[in-house]
Amino acid sequence: MQVRVKLFAALREQAGTRERQLELADGAGVADVWGALGLGAEPQGLVYAVNRSYAERETRLQDGDEVAVIPPVS
Repeated sequence: MQVRVKLFAALREQAGTRERQLELADGAGVADVWGALGLGAEPQGLVYAVNRSYAERETRLQDGDEVAVIPPVS
């Protein structure tokens, strides 16, 4: 399945882009997104949103979903 991932603040700078398309296995969840980005160890305190609603890491994704990865606010 294809999902669109939006990155914000320092994550956007680290990735060098504000948005990526990812190919994930059917049945993948929010918890699978960070590893698929290939940006190293997952920082503590990240918040995820799926289709503009906050989501838990256990949330299952569907083809075409938009996932926002939001770093903690200092």
